[in-house]
Amino acid sequence: MPMEYRRVAPAPVPAEADQNMVRMRDGVHLATDIYHPAGADGPGPTVLTRLPYDKVGEYTFIPTIAAYFSQRGYRFVAQDVRGKFRSEGETISWVNEAYDGHDTLAWIAAQTWSDGIVGMWGDSYYGYTQLAAASTGHPALRAMVPRFTGTGLGSIPIRRAGARTARPEMGINRIYHLTFMQSNDSFEWEPEWTRPYAEIAERWFDTVGERSASYDLTMPHPVELRRFPAGHPFDAPPVPTLQTIGWWDNCAIWQWPDHEAIAERPAWAACEYLLIEASDHENYQFIGRGYREEEDPVLNPGALERMLPRYLDPAIEFFDVFLRGRGTPVDIPKVRWTLTGDPGLKASPSWPPPDAEPLELHLGGGSLSSEPPEGAQTSTWTHDPEEPVPSPAADSFAFLQEYPDEAYLAGRPDVLAFSAEPRSAPLVLAGPISFEATVCSSGPEADFFIRLTDVAPDGSAHLVARGEATLFEATDPFRVRVPMGHAGYRLRAGHALRLTIASSDAPEFIVSPGTGEHRWLAVETCRTEQEIRLGGDEGATLSLTVLPTPEDR
Repeated sequence: MPMEYRRVAPAPVPAEADQNMVRMRDGVHLATDIYHPAGADGPGPTVLTRLPYDKVGEYTFIPTIAAYFSQRGYRFVAQDVRGKFRSEGETISWVNEAYDGHDTLAWIAAQTWSDGIVGMWGDSYYGYTQLAAASTGHPALRAMVPRFTGTGLGSIPIRRAGARTARPEMGINRIYHLTFMQSNDSFEWEPEWTRPYAEIAERWFDTVGERSASYDLTMPHPVELRRFPAGHPFDAPPVPTLQTIGWWDNCAIWQWPDHEAIAERPAWAACEYLLIEASDHENYQFIGRGYREEEDPVLNPGALERMLPRYLDPAIEFFDVFLRGRGTPVDIPKVRWTLTGDPGLKASPSWPPPDAEPLELHLGGGSLSSEPPEGAQTSTWTHDPEEPVPSPAADSFAFLQEYPDEAYLAGRPDVLAFSAEPRSAPLVLAGPISFEATVCSSGPEADFFIRLTDVAPDGSAHLVARGEATLFEATDPFRVRVPMGHAGYRLRAGHALRLTIASSDAPEFIVSPGTGEHRWLAVETCRTEQEIRLGGDEGATLSLTVLPTPEDR
């Protein structure tokens, strides 16, 4: 039976955009719009964004962004990446962005309206295209602002030889190749997750009458794509970089490792700046509740206009220094970060802040405490692939738009919950969070989804941080450490922390069949029982990074 879908074709190019077909080194031409500042006299610096989502489409509102930059004196260039919308070439995710970025930078630098100085800006895939272009070392690229992205963005987990753990596969990873990267146009449709999942893709191909080259490179096992043929971005000459990371961005799992990789390279570390926002992947901000329609920038033009200064001004301030020489790098704090509940941004010379300190909490008997439980014990829970634990948000990319109450998780029999006592004074989290435990399963592999929530006096529970891991050869107990990202969060007096552990999070992550078979090919499923050790020498711990309270200073 054909599947229902909506096809998204290119929108009309606005009159203010000067579209060019820019030739790449292999003869493929990419559709490229130039927006010139009004009254521009002579050449000047340019801001470039390269994206697969239609350079004039509603989803990314690039013409509105171009106008914002142009009004501040920048030439703005927007380009459909290879194989998307008006651009020529084959539609394949990730692999052509390095040299296509290099050739676009070279083209801009050669134009009469350009002074040869270019910055790059953008979110998600169009944050990734910046990193790919930087890998080529083109001298025109003088600064970049990658937001909510990473060098490994969208990568499908591959089990390495000898590895006992990997990340679970996000549901979107392969579906992305059947929606945004199916062909020149994009397609909107919702999968019905029935096994075998691979049949979903085959039904889709029958519906649209063509296959996706990007998807076929992932099945049955992902081909390790040569994303950076000129070498890894952080092995190239350093580029001043303003990395914007969201506390609730579900793609931050790729960006925090980039920050750690940069920290190991002194030249890159010297020119990296962090802007850490209380945002999710779709740029919704933490407001302590879900969004109303009048507040939603996707639904309300006025809300979008109000969002632009927060969204774009940090990049413009950054480009003013590194593209125009207005001010010096020391004018920009190395780290700016948002603490939930506080107005404005906090500045710090490093992340975590210098006065941050570790706090270790222990799991035992349903409690989360600074003291370990007496004696060794175990807790178990069941994973049923036919009745997985549902993901808290309908759209994990727009998590804060909904801001779901996760209290229901603690009441499920297939979820373990460990709760701390309500706080008598605020607790400020500012830095990395991780979970460590000795675990095993009755099956050959098992997933562990760990969520840290803030439980309010009324019983509602909202996400603070999360982590996940797939364990292989899981019938033998072993010690595992699960990174849970970072947080800048104030837990108020009267509130409590709660940690939940489950073995599914569907449909945000592909559900393990429990048999150890390929998750997209498995037909049969098997219930499995997971075990965690608490207390004793193998006790489970939650490691937080906190700031001293005013009373401690």
